[in-house]
Amino acid sequence: MQIRVDSRQLLRTLRAVIGERNLFRAERHLRAVEDFIESELKACGLRVESDFFSYRGRSFRNVIGRREGRPGSPLVIVGAHFDTVEGTPGADDNASGVAVLLEVARVLGREAGGPELLFCAFNLEELNMIGSTHMARRLKRAGVKVDAMISLEMVGYTDSRAGSQKYPPGLSWFYPDRGDFIGLVANWSSAGLLRKVAREMRRIRGLPVETLSVPGTGGLLPAVRLSDHSPFWDLGYPALLVTDTSFYRNPHYHAASDTLETLDLDFMARVAEAIAGALRRF
Repeated sequence: MQIRVDSRQLLRTLRAVIGERNLFRAERHLRAVEDFIESELKACGLRVESDFFSYRGRSFRNVIGRREGRPGSPLVIVGAHFDTVEGTPGADDNASGVAVLLEVARVLGREAGGPELLFCAFNLEELNMIGSTHMARRLKRAGVKVDAMISLEMVGYTDSRAGSQKYPPGLSWFYPDRGDFIGLVANWSSAGLLRKVAREMRRIRGLPVETLSVPGTGGLLPAVRLSDHSPFWDLGYPALLVTDTSFYRNPHYHAASDTLETLDLDFMARVAEAIAGALRRF
């Protein structure tokens, strides 16, 4: 079955989500985006759950859309955070990830069979992965086997100019200097997941895919830990970061200039198609 990603839906989601959203200066929009995601996941045919947690004595939640799998099927989590730091509308960081998450949910939400899928919108990621850490620990305490976790973190910015792509020290020798690819980062324990997802994503015409594998839980290269996959690495779950490489490419990172106009919708559509295709073949 051909996967059809709707760029208009991506744009609709971006327009609904973009705008400062955090508990310090923009909690009203943070809560509005949370409710929007809940409504969209329900419209995708998913069973929606709230994963509540406390922070500084207050209640917050992750929003989860569950697609049941066949009996005994793998459990796969796909996540994106929806909060921002102060002072930024957060288009690439991380309305782009939310838009791709919801579009993949729309494509796969009503399909029968396949793995059990949890589409997770994580809250308070910018405060050191508060929401995803809560969820990973809850699953671990319950003895839940997670076969794969995929974190969508900044997936909407490209720059095809030579020299636009930067890297941590030592890596520039091995990767392209143009910021027009999607990056996949795994730790060594998640190598099988990395190979599987990269193979499927490379089926998408016009979507260059680059991969990086790091030892342990990524401590030797701290930048690779800056998203919701890292709490899953820490607990021994196989997890993968999908990213446009964040501040190594995007000059608008955590700035007021991280706006809708800077995003590449065609690139985002290809990423969504690639993720949906990889999940379908699990």
